[in-house]
Amino acid sequence: MKNEIKIAITAIVCVAILIVGINFLKGINIFQSTNSYYVKLKDSKQLAVSNLVYANGYPVGTIRDIEYNYADNSAVVVLIELDKNMRIPKGTTASLETPLMGGVIMHLVLGQNPTDLLEPQDTILGANSMGAMDQLSTMMPTVEAMLPKLDSILTNLNRLTGDPALQQTLSNAAEITENLKHTSAELDKLMANQVKNTLNNAEQLTGNLAKADVEGTMTNLNSTVADARLLVGQLQATMADVQRQLTGTDGTLGALMNDRALYDNLNHTLQSADSLVTDLKAHPKRYVHFSLFGRKDK
Repeated sequence: MKNEIKIAITAIVCVAILIVGINFLKGINIFQSTNSYYVKLKDSKQLAVSNLVYANGYPVGTIRDIEYNYADNSAVVVLIELDKNMRIPKGTTASLETPLMGGVIMHLVLGQNPTDLLEPQDTILGANSMGAMDQLSTMMPTVEAMLPKLDSILTNLNRLTGDPALQQTLSNAAEITENLKHTSAELDKLMANQVKNTLNNAEQLTGNLAKADVEGTMTNLNSTVADARLLVGQLQATMADVQRQLTGTDGTLGALMNDRALYDNLNHTLQSADSLVTDLKAHPKRYVHFSLFGRKDK
């Protein structure tokens, strides 16, 4: 009897472990407390049970069950289980995306009001969105339309690259580049020589300035300036003496320039001389008497 009880307990434990293991492999943690919501989709896009549910790029739950609405053939109802701490605002929608590597992922686009929440077992509306594969499928017609043009472009490109003129142009460009490189090297060498010569001249000039008798030159310059100042002083003294001679009454020039009577007499004398010359020109016979026969007229 005891052995039978042990066998029964062992079987129950094994079944429980098997159930837990299967759910674990499906990504379902039966020991975690969750809240269930329904998502109504028009197309499940091969969504599978145990696929993860994401919100803002973070996994917040799993797909628990998928059922088709046979009553009106209008939708697919998906049961999702989310972490109990997850709060779903009203207005939240669920979108399905197909990654490039395959599979289907459900994303919850949360509503804007974080205080107005859905209750567990409420229904979330689905909004299908285009994943990478869907976008690639949509682009295929455009890509197919572009293929003939791309083939024509490649053909023209091959024809252009095979043109001998292009090869000659590339060769000329390479030669010009080499010449420019050589010219640049020569220019760099020339500039280096010019800079070196300039530095040598500057160094030589600095040495000559250092060797120059600056102190002697300054002494001579100061002496010249002193002589110039002495000469200026002598000129000023001479001008002062001349001015004193001209303005004073002791000297001859001063007396001539400052004596009014002398000026008036000279002026009167000049006027008399001028009258005499005028009368002489008018009546020369009054002053000069001569005769061809040696006698004077009476």
